[in-house]
Amino acid sequence: MTSRRLLLTLLVVVTGALVLAPIASADLWSPESGGSPNADDIDWLYKFVFAVAIIVFVGVEGVLLYSVFKFKARKGAVAAQIRGNTRLEIGWTVGAAVILVILATLTFVKLDDIRNPPDSGPDGLQLADTSRRLPPNGKSLNICVNGQQYIWRYTYADDCRTGKNLGAPFAYEEMVVPVNTTVTLDIGSQDVAHSWWIPKLGGKFDAIPGYTNHTWFKVPGKFGLKPGGTVFFGQCAELCGRNHANMTARVRAVSVDEYQRWLEQRKTDIKAAEEAAAAERKKLDSSTTQTP
Repeated sequence: MTSRRLLLTLLVVVTGALVLAPIASADLWSPESGGSPNADDIDWLYKFVFAVAIIVFVGVEGVLLYSVFKFKARKGAVAAQIRGNTRLEIGWTVGAAVILVILATLTFVKLDDIRNPPDSGPDGLQLADTSRRLPPNGKSLNICVNGQQYIWRYTYADDCRTGKNLGAPFAYEEMVVPVNTTVTLDIGSQDVAHSWWIPKLGGKFDAIPGYTNHTWFKVPGKFGLKPGGTVFFGQCAELCGRNHANMTARVRAVSVDEYQRWLEQRKTDIKAAEEAAAAERKKLDSSTTQTP
């Protein structure tokens, strides 16, 4: 086998492996969606831009191929000397400008829904108004997302800026949220740059030391109907060190009742752990004091 054929075979194999890999291919032609309204808007925008690009591509390539075969060199034929066509040049300039205006307009229309979270639904977790600027009326479950080599820590807080929590200070790896509830995330890092990414719940946001990024999602109620809820998987999307590939993330969307039971259990577990740690410290202090 020649080196050229070997290279071509390797290219086909690698391309096929990437296309068939579910995580690498996502929705293949567009970002994943279905888990949150902002993810759906991002997906729709990608698909619209892709459709316009296909139309432009087919049109341009069609004219190119037609011209190549229609006006290819022939024996004895003399090519016409054409200096330009003013109407044609004005036409494709105006056409390109119109396409850009349409894309820009739709992008800005959708951008408002993508960036600005709505309030939680009537069937979601009922939260008191806070001073948060997101969402409009401040009704959201605020979770602080902290990236660290090589795990995610989630702190459940009324407001990440004050540090006030709900009695369940933190959880690792898996974030549990109620459905029909707007969840606002304050994303940061305590060591190096990471990137929070749950594809079905919207775009990815970098976790940067000393800086806080904000995003949100709102999982529809249908995902909380089955026992145990629905799990959305993600991955750190920024090369952050030797164990970067192991820095996975999970969001479990459950019913409001199941979320409240989980929260109460977290409170109980954390209180028990703190009491056990205090008892061990007291025992250690006593043994240290008694040692001659």
